[in-house]
Amino acid sequence: MYDEPTDDPSEQASDPAKRAKEKADELRLHAELFAVFEGVRKFDAAIVPGLDPELARTIQRTMAKLAKAKTPELPVLPDTVAEDAGKLLGMWKADNLTTNDYHIHRRPGEVMIVRWLEGEQVNTFYERFQAHFEVGFGDFRDEERQSLEWKKDEQSLKYLDALDKIEVKMSDVYLRDAIKTLPVFVLSDYTVDEMSIAHLVDYVMGVPAIEVVGKAASPPDAPTDQDLTWFFKLFSLRGSAAGVEQMCFFTFLQKSDDSF
Repeated sequence: MYDEPTDDPSEQASDPAKRAKEKADELRLHAELFAVFEGVRKFDAAIVPGLDPELARTIQRTMAKLAKAKTPELPVLPDTVAEDAGKLLGMWKADNLTTNDYHIHRRPGEVMIVRWLEGEQVNTFYERFQAHFEVGFGDFRDEERQSLEWKKDEQSLKYLDALDKIEVKMSDVYLRDAIKTLPVFVLSDYTVDEMSIAHLVDYVMGVPAIEVVGKAASPPDAPTDQDLTWFFKLFSLRGSAAGVEQMCFFTFLQKSDDSF
């Protein structure tokens, strides 16, 4: 999914605390990807194709409206779009859809995936999110210590110390207390310009690509890097209704070639 960084003297000389935080942020996004998309492997979630095209477009337009309304670097949505956010979080009820499952709408070379969570499902999501991060970050921290500690240079030791001091609570990062008590609506998103579809479907979801992207867009048996490359954007909308936490994940995937 991501290219491993190469050794760069300028990066090695950068602020150790900043380097440590940047790596923690990267691994947090990895952890979120797993928590969002592992439902088929872990929690009996189903892939449900045939999401109504008009509903898919409505969700896409609403997410874009919410993203445009929020202040950059501030995920809390303004009151002006709170009604839209609330409707989107509860849209599964209005349209008789299921929570937990992955509802999919396909167009040539494009895929939209919508997943709603509610109540205890949200609790499970945060537990898994935290666990994925702790395992991934813990492994990375151990590998960095084995790789760098022997050098005994000041920058490396400061960097390792900064890694040791990092503690990330996903409920804090994703403003869970504010969502439950104020309440507010929160939207975050991230983009990967070139994601391997094999990483997402085979490794994270544990399903054949055809189940997600359809037959026409599935990579061939001996795929090239280009065959596997897709643009990926994930929106995460969080809020609550009548004291019950809700989440809506909207994913847009687009094939990164002109074959469609």
